[in-house]
Amino acid sequence: MDLTLTEIRAAIRAIPDYPKPGIMFRDITTLLGNARVFRGAIDLLVQPWLDGRIERVAGIEARGFILGGAVAHQLSAGFVPIRKKGKLPHATVSVAYSLEYGIDEMEMHRDAVLPGERILLVDDLIATGGTASAAARLLRSQGAEVVAACFIVDLPDLGGSGRLKEQGVPVRRLVSFEGD
Repeated sequence: MDLTLTEIRAAIRAIPDYPKPGIMFRDITTLLGNARVFRGAIDLLVQPWLDGRIERVAGIEARGFILGGAVAHQLSAGFVPIRKKGKLPHATVSVAYSLEYGIDEMEMHRDAVLPGERILLVDDLIATGGTASAAARLLRSQGAEVVAACFIVDLPDLGGSGRLKEQGVPVRRLVSFEGD
């Protein structure tokens, strides 16, 4: 499949002034609905780790579940859902993180990862990096090694990729939208 990054970029819908005025929301549901582009994007996301030893893929709620499940399948790895607090039925570990409007928490099952396991963190988009940074801290709190974080979209002006890199987490992204 010869999918270009230009095709991936074109498959992402831009919604102005959502969720509030001045925000340009990058919606990947249009990418997910295009079978060829969806498949190609997953193939590109997993490429660096096809020969690597990734034991689990951790996906951040909610679009990270869709992408992370597909990535885990391609890598023959297990999948770990990282969810908002109160959504998981078994014993959990959690981490609090700052949002522009307050504090939130995310959690995963306490037995979701083992010490030393190599984890690939996946979500659809990286903006300020608060959620992804917290997810990496959560995984590391259980002794896992966060090998890298993958995103379809990066909004580099908001600094999230840099924030993850400062934590020692390499970042792979397919496309970026400057000025958002």
